[in-house]
Amino acid sequence: MINFTPQYGYLNIIFNLMKKALVTGADGFIGSHLTEMLLEQNYEVRAISYYNSFNNWGWLEGMEHPALEVITGDVRDPYFCKFISKDIDTIFHLAALIGIPYSYIAPDSYMDTNIKGTLNICQAARENKVNRVIITSTSEVYGTAQYIPIDEKHPKQPQSPYSATKIGADALAMSFYNSFSLPIVIARPFNTYGPRQSARAIIPTIITQIANNKKEIKLGDLTPTRDFNFVKDTCKGFIELSNCDEAIGEEVNISSNFEVSMRDTLELIAEIMNSDVNFVEDEQRLRPENSEVFRLWGDNSKINKLTGFVPSYSLKDGLKETIDWFLNKDNLKTYKSDIYNV
Repeated sequence: MINFTPQYGYLNIIFNLMKKALVTGADGFIGSHLTEMLLEQNYEVRAISYYNSFNNWGWLEGMEHPALEVITGDVRDPYFCKFISKDIDTIFHLAALIGIPYSYIAPDSYMDTNIKGTLNICQAARENKVNRVIITSTSEVYGTAQYIPIDEKHPKQPQSPYSATKIGADALAMSFYNSFSLPIVIARPFNTYGPRQSARAIIPTIITQIANNKKEIKLGDLTPTRDFNFVKDTCKGFIELSNCDEAIGEEVNISSNFEVSMRDTLELIAEIMNSDVNFVEDEQRLRPENSEVFRLWGDNSKINKLTGFVPSYSLKDGLKETIDWFLNKDNLKTYKSDIYNV
C-alpha cells in the first residue's frame, strides 16, 4: 500500500486551493508515477484507469491519498472525456496503446485509442476551458536518427503503425492550438524506464530473466541505441512543462542527451546484478528491418532553456533503483519472464 501525507494538510482540500490535474492512463507505468509526483506536489488528482469488469486499477491499486480520485473509463468515448475534464486546471494525457510489436497485428486499435482518444481529450478540454493540456508524444515519431542529437525540428518518420498514430495524434493536438488557441504542450519523452514498466520493454525483460536465474537472456537486436530516462525524471519534465507558459504551442523533448546501445545496457544490468549471462537472439523479438529504429539520442536543450530541466538520475543510478524494485518478490511475481509480451 502506498500512503501520502499532504505537505499542507487537509485544509487545502477543504478550501479547494489545490491545482486540479487530470491524468489519463494513470493506471499505467509512467501515469502511476506521475500521479504520485503530482500528489506529492500538492495537486488534487483525478486519475483515469481503463475500465474493466474486474475493477482493477492497474498500478494505482493500493495508492491512497485524500486528494486522489480514481475513475474508470475509456478515452475512446467522447462523452466520458467531457465528463472527466470538468473543473480541471491541467490535463496530462498519457492514455495510449504503446507496444510497437502489437501495432503490427492490431493497428486499428491504435488508431482508435491514440488518435481518436487524443481528439476526444482536445475537444473536451476546449469545451471545458482547461488551462493546460499536456499531450504525451514519443521519440519513436522521429524514427532512426538522421542527425544527432535529435532536436524537435528533426523530420518525423512513421516506421511502425504505433509511431504513425502518435505522429497523427501530435499533429491533431497542434491543430487545436492553431485553430482554437487551446493551450497545448507536446511533451516528447525518449525511452523511459523504471519500476512498474511493462515486461515488453528491454530493461524489464533483462532484469526479470536474470532475477529468475536465467543464464541465457532472450532479446532482439542489441545494436540499436536508445536515450534512456528514469521515470521520475520524465515525470518531472511533464510537470515543469505544465507550469511553463512559454511551452504552450511547442513540441518539447524530455531526454538525457545521451545514447547507449542495447548491448551496453544489458552488460551494465548484468554487472549491477552480479550475473554472468549469455545473450540469445530471439527472432520473435526482432522488428521488421525497415521498422527498427536504430538510433535515438535526444537533444534536451529546449526543455532546459524553457524550464531549467536537467535529469537527476544517471543511467546506473536509475537502473539500481529499478532493479531493487524488481527484486522485491511481490513485484517480480507479477511478471511472466518466460513469455514474450508484444
